[in-house]
Amino acid sequence: MINHQYIESLLDEAKNASRKNIQEVLDKAQRKEGLNHRDIAILLQLQDEDQLREVFKIAGEIKQSIYGNRIVVFAPLYVSDYCVNNCLYCGYRRDNAFPRRRLSREEIQHEVQLLEKMGHKRLALEVGEDPVNCDIDYVLDAMDAIYSTHTANGEIRRINVNIAATSTENYEKLKEAGIGTYILFQETYHQPTYEAMHPNSLKGNYDYHLTAFDRAMEAGIDDFGAGVLFGLADYKFEVLALMLHNEYLEQQYGVGFHTISVPRLKKAEGMELDHFHHLISDEVFKKIVAIIRLAVPYTGIILSTREAPEIRREVLRYGVTQISAGSCTGVGGYKESDSGKKVNQFELTDHRSPLEVLKELISDGNIPSYCTACYRQNRTGDRFMQLAKSGQIQNICGPNALMTLMEFVLDYGDEELLTMVEDVIHQETMKIQREDIRNLTLKNLENLKNGERDLYL
Repeated sequence: MINHQYIESLLDEAKNASRKNIQEVLDKAQRKEGLNHRDIAILLQLQDEDQLREVFKIAGEIKQSIYGNRIVVFAPLYVSDYCVNNCLYCGYRRDNAFPRRRLSREEIQHEVQLLEKMGHKRLALEVGEDPVNCDIDYVLDAMDAIYSTHTANGEIRRINVNIAATSTENYEKLKEAGIGTYILFQETYHQPTYEAMHPNSLKGNYDYHLTAFDRAMEAGIDDFGAGVLFGLADYKFEVLALMLHNEYLEQQYGVGFHTISVPRLKKAEGMELDHFHHLISDEVFKKIVAIIRLAVPYTGIILSTREAPEIRREVLRYGVTQISAGSCTGVGGYKESDSGKKVNQFELTDHRSPLEVLKELISDGNIPSYCTACYRQNRTGDRFMQLAKSGQIQNICGPNALMTLMEFVLDYGDEELLTMVEDVIHQETMKIQREDIRNLTLKNLENLKNGERDLYL
């Protein structure tokens, strides 16, 4: 699946690409013909400023043509920091001495209530790896606690789950419990680095970690979110390896990654950044996002609050389709209390509230979306990709984004946001080409104002 020698040879060969070779790749990307391994390697080696600007321009055009101006909004929920692993980049690593905790069912429900009061409908469930203190039964009970918690206007409609690589049997249990997307970061595809980063750890088995999606697919889960932690190894190797992994899944199972996350290594408890030698600059980070968009046009790209507002704002233009807002990365982090020491998995850079994030998104011409319809309508895996590649997804996701945005502002917004949203909805509904969908959208928007909720196509 991940041939190290092959990747390195591609990158070496790509160093000799001529300006003409590079332009041919850019022309191919603009036609959305799909890029091969050699093409991606050439873009990764690209240094010319004019051609880099063209990469960003084409990536923006591709994103707009497939996703429009929709941006999905979510939040992470950390429920346990028990961990038997000793990952050198993580605040939860075993050797860090701090009082570990896992939330009780009641504490999970309290955290969910706070998230629902922010307007969130989609969560990413996060835990450390500990077979004793955080086994699969605890995760399943946490999911049940989340789905069964409702405030006056709030409910979580989709739980994406980020847990360690596990067995087919456990993936079957997650499927039965109503998992949305199964998220697992390889952290680094470079095996020597992987093994060095995970000393004396359950997570240290590179091959077992790498084949987790195979076992999840066997269990019936067909919606995957992948990623690497940029800063552990050479970013060029990592991007090519991500593409090879995605291609392998497409060939084996007919569907690749639904989403790719692009976290950058950040300061965490018990580690120093200057011990890592592959940290990437803002400019390289932007290049990575744009190249991934060119390489896999129909795959969502997720950006967390690891990144500062100004960087998030820029990469939204040419690649990113999902962002977190109002995030906490510590167990019990949303609780309105300062008692006791809280250890975060990593440091955040964007501390804005969801309301602040939404206002900026709208000001920049985006449509924030809390939609979870595709999962509940079984539009996942290859069915979602068929809709995306046919262009029909625009007829579903655009209207649904408007409905969830209206629902948010009615329940959680202020007067300023309401005015902004009404202007956006007026403009966007006029762009819906199919008259039947436009009329249904307008009808549902009125029904939302009259008190109905959770309306979607």
